[in-house]
Amino acid sequence: MSEKGEVDLTGAKQNTGVWLVKVPKYLSQQWAKATGRGEVGKLRICKKGNQGKAEVSFTLNEELTVIEGIEDKTVSAPREHPFTMQSVGGQTLAVFTETSSGESDGSSSGSGAGAGPDKIALEGVVVQRAECRPAVSESYMRLKRLQIEELSKPVRLSQQLKSPVTNNYKPVANHTYNLEYERKKKEEGKRARADKQQVLDMLFSAFEKHQYYNIKDLVDITKQPVIYLKEILRDIGIYNVKGTHKNTWELKPEYRHYQGEEKTDE
Repeated sequence: MSEKGEVDLTGAKQNTGVWLVKVPKYLSQQWAKATGRGEVGKLRICKKGNQGKAEVSFTLNEELTVIEGIEDKTVSAPREHPFTMQSVGGQTLAVFTETSSGESDGSSSGSGAGAGPDKIALEGVVVQRAECRPAVSESYMRLKRLQIEELSKPVRLSQQLKSPVTNNYKPVANHTYNLEYERKKKEEGKRARADKQQVLDMLFSAFEKHQYYNIKDLVDITKQPVIYLKEILRDIGIYNVKGTHKNTWELKPEYRHYQGEEKTDE
């Protein structure tokens, strides 16, 4: 097993040459449909003329020529694909494979097999570039026409429905945050205003225990609507807008009387 960052260069030692071939998208999609490692077609290489120039072509297996899903129609992919040979052009290109740590390539041994670091291996150096092009035929022209029509379709279409849709997504009557807001609003509306003196008694009792309260805590203690409670607090209290006790209420100096060690800042 190679350590992380190392590359297996066995392919370079064997001087393995590989071809870099560009193929049409539909052809690679048809290859992916081949079960297991089944045969996808045949590659034919022959020399022609006195100069021995190679002619290369690929023939797709007949069972892989059926293409489905274009406008709900079934079309046939062309079988014959001649190669256009190209030079490497002075570039140094190579093909690498990577085996992830969660997989086993069958060459590891020992208790750590399949659980070690990622393995990168050099498969070979590119010695030939080529482009695989379909031979012009009636099936190929039909395929291209349908592909162009499919791409030219607008993303959104309007159509007339013959019957109401009953199994589609339905709009949400109300969102969660709206429901929560309505619930709080109703809760506050249900709070009956108590007698002012009764509310004052509850407030003085609370401020005997602590000097500072935020409005939420005072609402929980008195069970009074916020607006009504603030009206009463303005008569007896001071709202701190800055400092250590920002956004809290405390009693005015003339009303202060605290238990324990908690004193005013004055």
